[in-house]
Amino acid sequence: MPVGGPTGGLVLREAIRGQRRRIVPASALGMIHQACEALVPVVIGAAIDSAFATGSAQALLRWLLLLGVLFLVLSTCYRTSARIAEGAGEHAAHRLRLELGARVLDPRGGADADRLPGALTSIATNDARRVGSVATVLPYGCAAIAALVVSAVALLRISVPLGLLVLLGIPPLLWLGHRISRPLEQRSETEQESAAHASGVAADLVSGLRVLKGMGAESAAVDRYRTTSQESLAAALRAARSRAGHEGALLALTGVFIAVIGIVGAYLAMNGSISVGDLVAAVGLAQFLLAPFQLLAYSNAEFAQARASARRIADVLASPTAVTGGERAPDGATAGHVRLRNVHLGDLRGVDLDFPAGSLTGVVTRDPAAARDLLLALARETDPADGHVELDGVPLTELDPDLLRRRVLVSPHDADLFESSLLDNVRAGAAGRESVDAALAASTADEVTRLLPDGGDTVLAERGRSLSGGQRQRVALARALATDRPVLVLHDPTTAVDTVTESRIAARLRESRWGLTTVLVTTSPALLAVTDRVVVLDGGTVTAEGPHAALVTANETYRRAVLA
Repeated sequence: MPVGGPTGGLVLREAIRGQRRRIVPASALGMIHQACEALVPVVIGAAIDSAFATGSAQALLRWLLLLGVLFLVLSTCYRTSARIAEGAGEHAAHRLRLELGARVLDPRGGADADRLPGALTSIATNDARRVGSVATVLPYGCAAIAALVVSAVALLRISVPLGLLVLLGIPPLLWLGHRISRPLEQRSETEQESAAHASGVAADLVSGLRVLKGMGAESAAVDRYRTTSQESLAAALRAARSRAGHEGALLALTGVFIAVIGIVGAYLAMNGSISVGDLVAAVGLAQFLLAPFQLLAYSNAEFAQARASARRIADVLASPTAVTGGERAPDGATAGHVRLRNVHLGDLRGVDLDFPAGSLTGVVTRDPAAARDLLLALARETDPADGHVELDGVPLTELDPDLLRRRVLVSPHDADLFESSLLDNVRAGAAGRESVDAALAASTADEVTRLLPDGGDTVLAERGRSLSGGQRQRVALARALATDRPVLVLHDPTTAVDTVTESRIAARLRESRWGLTTVLVTTSPALLAVTDRVVVLDGGTVTAEGPHAALVTANETYRRAVLA
């Protein structure tokens, strides 16, 4: 975690501070509810002394009326307080999910480094919910403390020794409760980490299900998930046992404390220090104290789990960005001239490349890692360790990543589709209705719409799994083309498309991108044949360049990569 980044404690405090307008009234109403609850045995004891002992029906009626008012107030306050407190918890969790979403979607990246997508989902759901719950339980904790204070004051009025016993006994009891919650906090954090990892593995396996089936690796995948799931289950059981032990220990301590109060009260009544009504009130208060102590135990357990989750959220929020610097906006209209100067990044070793404005250039490499690193550099998802990439003569490191990506679009090979209609997927980021129609035609995705039951309005399954591989690629290509970006980088956009359709896409692609800069990172002969020139990357450096036909004839490395 970087110095000065958010900590778990700060995340927890901000969750509470952000909901103070709800927490304060919920706490006040909860305290009134608990105060009224504590006064019930006091009123009953007073009724015994002033009504039953004297036989006054009128006095008894007054006390019963007072009891009715108490129950009306406490029930109304409880319902209102609980509703506000639950709302505070939901709003706090929602606010955290928004912050996490903003961090994950930050154009400068970095939040997903070394984290599976499922793990991020778990943090944004389970951990955010647990941290948000502090806004719910805090009013309960305040109400419980109010109940203890009112009970202590009432006991002081009945008997100073009884009141002092409660006042002096509560602090050490609360301290012991906090100490007992430490193991629960540690095991809760382990549980959440294991659950997040299991969720990430599950999402990873589901996304690659077709590949696993094709390889016949289903059993290995099942074994992997079973092991991960069992580890998560073991962590959850340890956390559950810790919580049960925590609550059991607090309940035992509370029981002993209440028993001591009852014994002292009975002893004082036998000595005549307090009346029968006072004894009834003291015993009633002793029994009532069990509820606020249980509330404190519950609140303490929730805070322990929330502290563990807050640390995990803080780790995501404080993740270092993948790229730093760059506040400048591209100057005026973007011509689209892209140049790489001595770029060293991953498997790229001093790459010099020039993509003139309006050109259609092919890049061929047999090394997937080199292709990935080139895409990362062009999208500015990672800055080169040495050298730089320029757009119209301006280094990308000087440009704001968000504004840059409105000029330069890098479309990866495994681009996902959304669970929405086909047209909604293509319209995402589209420049206008005309660009959508043109993109559908250029990618031949218009043919896909004619095969679907509701045409372009057909809702696709998650990640477009209701389409074939070739259909998904055509829709993803249409989405990229519809943006009309000055610079478009496509990585293997037609690997699952049949050769006839691929040839039509190649011809239409050149026409649709006329006058705009386009880079095709591919080994497809049909696509490379329509490019202005092709650059060959081998061993992380540029080894050849020229027209497709000339390279096929003269370059053995190119021929093996493209025609093998």
